[in-house]
Amino acid sequence: MTADINELRRRMDGALKSLHSEFGGLRTGRANASLLDNIQVEAYGSMTPLNQVGNISVPEPHLLSVQVWDKTVVKNVEKAINAASLGVNAIADGQLVRVPIPPLSQERRVELSKIGGKYAETAKVAIRNIRRDGNDAVKAQEKKGDISKDDLKKNEDTIQKLTDEFIKKIDDALAVKEKEILGN
Repeated sequence: MTADINELRRRMDGALKSLHSEFGGLRTGRANASLLDNIQVEAYGSMTPLNQVGNISVPEPHLLSVQVWDKTVVKNVEKAINAASLGVNAIADGQLVRVPIPPLSQERRVELSKIGGKYAETAKVAIRNIRRDGNDAVKAQEKKGDISKDDLKKNEDTIQKLTDEFIKKIDDALAVKEKEILGN
């Protein structure tokens, strides 16, 4: 019996997907519907994801719009978007909420880039924790006598290669996002 590399890969993939989701919420100066993904709206007595109360679209490069299905929720949608600290100002127009995306100042771009770096570091910590779990599992197997010292070393090497692969994917994703944000 050896380390379940597929399970470790699945967990590391989950950490990477979570990072991409976090990156989706960072503004880049262009309108992107994923900017509104994490917004919760008070609707029908509970907090509801924005995409469950309206249709989000990108009609222009610097404009998002939310076609709200229930007009009683429009004001709450506008309020939730404005309260989300995205640096945007939503405007309700009937059942449509327009969200103009203003150009980013260089100062704000640098700030967003730093936030992206923090997200990436959090993902790396998650990857390292998964590596630790995998190494602990094979060490326990070696201690019980289920695998030899050689097998332990091979498993640890395989787990480290997997970790390095995902750390590189995180670094690559951060480089792409920083380029988007900084506009270089």
